[in-house]
Amino acid sequence: MCIGIPVKIIKEGEFVSTCKGRNGVVDVNMMLIGQQSVGTWVLNFLGSARSILSKEEAININKALDGLEKINQGEHNIDVDRYFPDIKKAQ
Repeated sequence: MCIGIPVKIIKEGEFVSTCKGRNGVVDVNMMLIGQQSVGTWVLNFLGSARSILSKEEAININKALDGLEKINQGEHNIDVDRYFPDIKKAQ
């Protein structure tokens, strides 16, 4: 399964920027969204930036990825509110 990972640009480039995220420092192709400035959060999918993220979106995606890791490790009692805070509960 391929999942987009939020990364923050730490060194901008016209075509490739150096970014830092949950998996360390990576080079990300910026050609789909264009050059972005240092400090911008982007969604890295298979080495290419697919969209620009707000800081809140990046935090929520990382929380969801943390929750998925816990599930994958066999944890059964997942705190949905903690790991998936932006999911609206059915009333």
